[in-house]
Amino acid sequence: MSAATATLRAGAPARHRATQGRESLVATVLVWGLCAILALIIALPLWALLSKSFQNADGGFIGLANYLRYVSTPTLFVSLLNSVMIAALTTVIVVPLGFVYAYALTRSCMRLKPLFYALALLPIFAPSLLSALALIYVFGNQGLLKGWLVGGSIYGPIGIVAGQVFYCLPYSVLIMVTALSIADGRLYEAAEALGTSRARVFRTVTLPGARYGLISALFVVFTLSVTDFGIAKVIGGNFAVLATDAYKQVVGQQDFEMGAVVGMILLIPAVIAFLVERAAQKRQVALLSARAVPFEPRRRFGRDALLTLYCLVVGGLVLALYGVAVWASFIRYWPYNLSLTTANYDFANFEPTGWQPYFNSVVMSAAVAVIGTVLVFTGAYVVEKLKVAPIGRQVASFLALLPMAVPGLVLGLGYVFFFNASWNPLNVLYGTLTILVINCIAHFYTTGHITATTALKQIDPEFEAVSAALKVPFWVTFRRVMVPISMPAILDIAVFMFVNALTTVSAVIFLYGGDSKLASVAIVHMDEAGAIAAAAAMATCILFTAILVRGLHILVERTLLARLQVWRRR
Repeated sequence: MSAATATLRAGAPARHRATQGRESLVATVLVWGLCAILALIIALPLWALLSKSFQNADGGFIGLANYLRYVSTPTLFVSLLNSVMIAALTTVIVVPLGFVYAYALTRSCMRLKPLFYALALLPIFAPSLLSALALIYVFGNQGLLKGWLVGGSIYGPIGIVAGQVFYCLPYSVLIMVTALSIADGRLYEAAEALGTSRARVFRTVTLPGARYGLISALFVVFTLSVTDFGIAKVIGGNFAVLATDAYKQVVGQQDFEMGAVVGMILLIPAVIAFLVERAAQKRQVALLSARAVPFEPRRRFGRDALLTLYCLVVGGLVLALYGVAVWASFIRYWPYNLSLTTANYDFANFEPTGWQPYFNSVVMSAAVAVIGTVLVFTGAYVVEKLKVAPIGRQVASFLALLPMAVPGLVLGLGYVFFFNASWNPLNVLYGTLTILVINCIAHFYTTGHITATTALKQIDPEFEAVSAALKVPFWVTFRRVMVPISMPAILDIAVFMFVNALTTVSAVIFLYGGDSKLASVAIVHMDEAGAIAAAAAMATCILFTAILVRGLHILVERTLLARLQVWRRR
């Protein structure tokens, strides 16, 4: 052995330790960098909101004085009771509707299931305001079916609940389809062999198997309903709820301290629902063991016919309601002149900046999809796969899950008090598209994070072990292995972020500027100005843009990704 070879062999371990040290340093920086970003866009705005609720107009600490003022003001306190009542009523209606609809999709042999599923999900692709606008066209002062209300008015609690039912239905159906899709067929076979009645099987097998899905649906629908701003704003009339109260306090009366109090109160039911739902998830046990047999429904004419009729009615109502809104956007003068026109799409006649809000929305949503997906997936990889800085990864994981319990309106208020503060050097961002992008990424971070971590957990740790054995840095493994394998999940996250950023109202209503007004905000303003047809036209543009993006997503999945993911098949 030459002296040079011996020197090289002796130096190899040292180089390996140096490489490991560099990797560890980079990983640690990434973990704490992620913590800093999430703290900036999620934790600090919420802290600013909390602090503001304990301050007076001059910024001095006044304890619970603002909360006492809220409780002692009857008009404000009534809005809390109204919000809880509306949310409870909506939940009682929507969850059973969604359960039966999902039962039909998963436990029957009826035809056209994909079509009925698509109809139930249609409201997800539109701003929540569109259902309220459609209800005005049908049951409003000049509505086609106004007489059906026998003297009642759609403007108020009836309209809010009706709009919330259509808005929340897809979320209930999605959750219940997931819950009912998982069942052990052996339980049903045993019940049949023992001659158990169908009603008892439903009560003792089906319902217990879906109870955690029901709990999730109850709290998700309640939270969505109690925190929604758009429907109450468009069709609520003088019926006050928490979400519109927060808007009035901040935008109308410039009472920021009371707006912060309303925001904190709005946070309470959402946090309670989140904690109960998480506790229920922890008690959930696996329904499918290794020996389980997937349940396959058998054809029964009577049941299938009834469930088909049910889906026709419910899905048909969804399609009819949104169809009316789209149709009305092309009507010249509702309901006196029903000739078709595109004049309502000439937004320059109704909105000072014309089509600009729509283009702002598309650009902002695209930026949210691209930047948000990169941040979310990289962040999930940092939390899930890097084995450094355990405390930092726990902090990042907590901050990543925090937005799930925070309504968009509350997060928007927090951004007002944090990013618009005179002491904050980042206040130059306020009123720009940049702050809207940041806010939407923060608002929808949790769902993307859960999707990404689920995908990463499915990847065998063997890949990382082999990479480490070959001394391949983790960032190379991330780029060459993790990203290609997780491409379907990455695409799902991008589309989810795009569609939700395009349709959101409550998260951005406080943050736009003159040059950064979004389409959803323009709809609110056009509705306030009485230009309902133009508002419906703008909402229709959003609806079809979201559907187009979802269609492209399906196309890419079935062509490009199907080829790239051939290795998954046996």
